[in-house]
Amino acid sequence: MKKKICKLGIILFLVISLTGCTKILKDENKKPVQTKETGQSLTENILCRPEKNEETIKLYKENKVDINKLPKCENFKISSGGYEGIWTTIFVKPLAWFIIKVGELVKNYGLAVIIITLLIRLIMYPITKKTAMQSENMQNAKPELDKLEKKYKNKNTNDQTVMMQKSQEMMEIYKKYNISPLSGCLFSFLQVPLFFAFYEALNRLPVIFEGDLLGFELGKSPLTAFSKGNYLYVIIIVLVIGATYLSMKLNKTAAMSKEQENQMKMMTNMMVVFIGIASFTISTGIALYWITNSTFTIIQNLLVKRRKKA
Repeated sequence: MKKKICKLGIILFLVISLTGCTKILKDENKKPVQTKETGQSLTENILCRPEKNEETIKLYKENKVDINKLPKCENFKISSGGYEGIWTTIFVKPLAWFIIKVGELVKNYGLAVIIITLLIRLIMYPITKKTAMQSENMQNAKPELDKLEKKYKNKNTNDQTVMMQKSQEMMEIYKKYNISPLSGCLFSFLQVPLFFAFYEALNRLPVIFEGDLLGFELGKSPLTAFSKGNYLYVIIIVLVIGATYLSMKLNKTAAMSKEQENQMKMMTNMMVVFIGIASFTISTGIALYWITNSTFTIIQNLLVKRRKKA
């Protein structure tokens, strides 16, 4: 039941996200238009006007995108561009507007991404903290859950009455240790739309792919940097992989059988490898969001574990 609700929630948010998606700008040969400097594929439906990068402005004009009808990024409003679907209107545009305003305040849009990510995670902290505590509660309940499994090991699993009785006893154990079966997927339920909203907002804001942070261009990917002889961007890859691995390791459920633990370890390793490969091609702006979000998860889980031991 829990897995079905999780999947249903994720599918729902994916469907909603498709009501207003980033459109990649393509040339007359239907190939993505990329800047030579950053290697970033330009977005056709940008939210505001690029002003600093002459190459970017030229590429938009050459590919018949009328950027003059767009507002300057500093003048962008949530209502700019009219209605573009539920997802874009309610999530992407407000987040884009917030990024612009914080960026103007702190004078750096990379720093704005970090600040906004932290603010959102702090707002969500009561929910994510409860989710993180489930692992510790499951560890305390593990002895009783193991006994329950042994009790019903040799019983007929096709007998509906037997399985109902087992479920009732399991729910009693969950209640005793304050375990909520659905809270484990709640954070994932919230993470999906947040990631999509950040991804689209960052890709549709010229001030992001024209900006930089500590010498790292927000629109440039490590792979493009390497092609130009700049290997300093390996730091981005290391931080993405490291933060992903530690956040997943600390977020695992303690009450697992040996077989489940091996499966989880394999899935974690596969996910880290996948994210590691993706980190070569994602822009620094997206990487900043991912690193900050994962680092917050690491710190949160460490605090929860420390308080449990105290």
